[in-house]
Amino acid sequence: MKVDELREMTTLELTKKIDLAKDELFKLRFQLAVNQLENVGRIKEARRNIARLKTILREYELGISS
Repeated sequence: MKVDELREMTTLELTKKIDLAKDELFKLRFQLAVNQLENVGRIKEARRNIARLKTILREYELGISS
């Protein structure tokens, strides 16, 4: 998802997205542990998505984002 699209979301929507992303990361790590994960790059992508979401949420808290 693009950053511009994320910035249009409310804080509640961002919080829900963070929870979903964390759940996805947990599932990916579990798949990795049982050798069922085919694309290990998805873990890195999931971690970056969580960081991106948290950064935008923090911008809202500080009043930086529009």
